[in-house]
Amino acid sequence: MLHLLAASSSPNPLVPNWTEVIVGAIGFFVVFFALWKVLLPRITATLDERTEKIEGGLQKAEEMQAQARHVLEQYQAQLAEARHEAARLREEAREQGAGIIAEMREQAQAEARRITETAQAQIAADRQQAFASLRAEIGTLSVQLASKIVGESLDDDARQSRVVDRFLTELETSQSQASGARTSS
Repeated sequence: MLHLLAASSSPNPLVPNWTEVIVGAIGFFVVFFALWKVLLPRITATLDERTEKIEGGLQKAEEMQAQARHVLEQYQAQLAEARHEAARLREEAREQGAGIIAEMREQAQAEARRITETAQAQIAADRQQAFASLRAEIGTLSVQLASKIVGESLDDDARQSRVVDRFLTELETSQSQASGARTSS
């Protein structure tokens, strides 16, 4: 061990051994030349490939984003169109519903008027029939009453008709005078 210490110790530790410097420089240049000729082109090619892939990926991503934006705009336009169409359909349905309601109301009113007119016509016909029936009944009763009062038979049809007509005319006249007196009071 002393021997190693003695061999390694040089008179000045700051001054290098020239053979080591030359051998180290030759080794450095050989390694540097090998790296420069063999390894550096491979590294450069790999870096260029990666750069192209990254740039291609970025370009593809930008294209995809542009395409996605375009699809989104189309979707939004279709959505707005669908909303507009739905609003238009709702409005048409409301208008149709209002039209149907108005038509049904009009039909119901027409049907009600028809039923009312039919009922009024039936009432008028029934009234006329009842009036004619009552008139005949009153005529028969008045002839019988007059026969009993006068004491003679009124079997003659012409005579009966005249008596009944005169009686009814007098009755109508007295009723109209009574109603005229009521309205003036």
